[in-house]
Amino acid sequence: MAVRKKQEIEFRYYEIPQNEPCMALLGEAWIRPYGMDSLHFHNYMEIGFCYDGIGEMVLDERSVPYKSDMFTVIPKNFPHNTSSDQMSLSSWEYLFIDVEAFLREIYGDDSLYTDDLSAVINNRAWAEDAAKHPELAALIKSIMDEMRYKKEFYVESVKGLLLSLLINIARMNHGKVGEVRKQSRSASQVSFALHYIGAHYAEELTIGDLAQISNMSETHFRRVFQKIMNMTPSDYLNLVRVQMACEYMKKHTDSMELVAERCGFQSVSTFNRNFKKVLNITPYQWKIHPENYETKLLGYKISAYKGW
Repeated sequence: MAVRKKQEIEFRYYEIPQNEPCMALLGEAWIRPYGMDSLHFHNYMEIGFCYDGIGEMVLDERSVPYKSDMFTVIPKNFPHNTSSDQMSLSSWEYLFIDVEAFLREIYGDDSLYTDDLSAVINNRAWAEDAAKHPELAALIKSIMDEMRYKKEFYVESVKGLLLSLLINIARMNHGKVGEVRKQSRSASQVSFALHYIGAHYAEELTIGDLAQISNMSETHFRRVFQKIMNMTPSDYLNLVRVQMACEYMKKHTDSMELVAERCGFQSVSTFNRNFKKVLNITPYQWKIHPENYETKLLGYKISAYKGW
């Protein structure tokens, strides 16, 4: 009996441009055949709108047919892929939203509320007909148009529309947390840990903490995480911290000591060692020439376990 080849899953890391409320992928570049890419996940929530075409989406372990006038809501760290029918052209446009950062900007220091609201917003992926949810579809298309034309005060307009969109997503997801937690035998076993790392990477985290969040023993958690992500929990945490350090250094001129502290490293030496392990360069060298090393983060690949 032939051994089934393992699929690959890609971590596709994006960065929202400075002073922009979200990232928008718009226009003719996204009229294309889909299906050549690997299963992948992102560091931001992805909102997609299909204007034309038919095909199938894979949302974790679930296949969903798509057609014109459908939209998708896919949380960060959620494996997915799009395949157009017989490699025909499909027309999509996308928004990428840093849900946690946006909510913190809106609600300030009320961290408990923002954490709870973010968990509800991010707790499942879905694809729906625009006709069944006209308000959500209209909000998505309005945000895309604001980001497309960038008229005066577009940033303020998008922020208002984003808040309304996220609240409506929370309403759709309310009461679904229990359903998500029942998926304990799939790749979503570790999704709670991934979300938690994304929100708390700057804090002191132990593998025991992450195992508890995932409702597993530490030994079982290490084994499952390694199998699904093809890296240890510690390596993944360091990867996220290095990515956040790169973003931080682009926007600030703080000392390396402060960058290390803000991104969860206990010392500059630990920061330097882990940064070089990921990018093969020191933080100081990267800060001088970041454009030369950005693609190493963008191209980071993770292999999934057999049968995903």
